[in-house]
Amino acid sequence: MSRIKGIIFDFDGVLFDSLRANLAYYNTVFRAFGAPEVTAEDPEKMFLCHTANSARVFEVLLGEKRRDEALAYAAALDFRRFVPLMEMEAGLLPALRSLRGKADLAVATNRGQSTYAILEHFDLARYFRTVVTCQDVARPKPDPEMLLLAASRLGAGKDEVLYVGDSDLDRLAAEAAGILFADYKGEAGGKLKIGHHSELVSLFLEGDLDRSLTISRTLPPSTLR
Repeated sequence: MSRIKGIIFDFDGVLFDSLRANLAYYNTVFRAFGAPEVTAEDPEKMFLCHTANSARVFEVLLGEKRRDEALAYAAALDFRRFVPLMEMEAGLLPALRSLRGKADLAVATNRGQSTYAILEHFDLARYFRTVVTCQDVARPKPDPEMLLLAASRLGAGKDEVLYVGDSDLDRLAAEAAGILFADYKGEAGGKLKIGHHSELVSLFLEGDLDRSLTISRTLPPSTLR
């Protein structure tokens, strides 16, 4: 059994494949403001919509002057209409069932209020002891505030939790917080890579996370990037 007490999950791209839902949501707002829709032909904008919080998305794509108006419009939308476009990541539910009772689980996401509705829709809220969204902190990821708050709510030190993320924002937040980072699907430049949620369960139950934690504490920072 691992010495790691808590596992913190990112939301979009880790718990769910939510790209289609996110684009449909943001494009609804963009159409209302007469702005071009974001499509697969612009991967940088797609990535922004998939990883950043709404305030940042609207500031970049609509301009600072229209940001607050767009946020108000978006807040009035019922995100549940977009939930059918979301897909749970393969192996997630069996992994949560295996980890439940053995580790305290949390979510830390740049997503806002819709996080709760989605977790309830998929009947996943019961697996997580705490959920931290961008509305709970002054500075979203890549600032470490969100991860440190999640760890605090779990009653764990930063060396007793693992953060599972899939983007540079996640990796940078974990590094700044001094928290072990698991690079889900291996595209965020992390040293510890997890290709499937079942691998996370194996690492945790077999104690391999402890060895990864020791390595991350002894290697020079440059080798962790």
